[in-house]
Amino acid sequence: MPKKIAILFSLLIFCCQMAFAAGVVEPATAAHRGQLYRITHDGKTGYLFGTIHVGRDGVYPLDPVVSRALREARALVIELDIRQDAPFQLALARHGRYPEGDMVQRHLSPAALGLMVQALARAGMSLQSVQQYKPWLIANLLIGAEMEVHGFQRSQAVEYALLAAAKNQDKTVRELESADYQLSLFDTLDERQQEQYLLENLADLADGASLKKSTALIEAWSAADAPGIHAAWQSATSGDTISAGFMNRVLLGKRNPEMASNIERILQQDQVAFVGVGLLHLVGEDGLPQLLKRRGYQVEQLH
Repeated sequence: MPKKIAILFSLLIFCCQMAFAAGVVEPATAAHRGQLYRITHDGKTGYLFGTIHVGRDGVYPLDPVVSRALREARALVIELDIRQDAPFQLALARHGRYPEGDMVQRHLSPAALGLMVQALARAGMSLQSVQQYKPWLIANLLIGAEMEVHGFQRSQAVEYALLAAAKNQDKTVRELESADYQLSLFDTLDERQQEQYLLENLADLADGASLKKSTALIEAWSAADAPGIHAAWQSATSGDTISAGFMNRVLLGKRNPEMASNIERILQQDQVAFVGVGLLHLVGEDGLPQLLKRRGYQVEQLH
């Protein structure tokens, strides 16, 4: 099971884009995908590209404008180097598991436990196989299983296309964050919030809401559909649910300013850097493009 969880780490990042599931999306025919910005300041140049962290039917191709920007860069910067599994396993043990002898049954109400067991059974999993995991991690695992049913794989994420191109071009790869940091954010949810987070996601899986929301995001990315991307961001951050509040306050609200600071630091090291982050980090008044503008950068949207 730990290896399975590692494969589904996509959910821990994909959730930073929106609600967690995916539908069947055909390869895009649009000339552009995602959003791409050029940022400049004091002779330093950076490119900011919004990614999606899962793929289907082969890696999404990089469009010519993105490929050219990456070729110009001296370094590729991504949230995490997803080729490295060991740091994730250490972070998982620290933030996603209960101590030896403890189990999730002791931390959920009978009603929540019953719904979770039913969802696990539908996904072909047993309670025993996940009982040491915390509710937020079990929720993400179930959503990951749903994604796999619909053909989406972390191994086909856009980041792998970026990493392959960077390797061919002998570029430095830098990280904006760490696996320990990303998983620690989920571990800030208290027991009540974790149960509610689990229940919200179980409900979204059961009625198909997660599937619809994530399909909309992936399709909008595939067509560089700015209104569709903005609608997906609004859907992910609006409402009074634990999931939306956590997304708005922590997964985007806390991380975006930190990412902007890290991007500034990296631009001081590399004359030109190409930064690829989850698409929803680029959206809204507190998205990375607007934050960098407020810090004195010139920001030009290329598509």
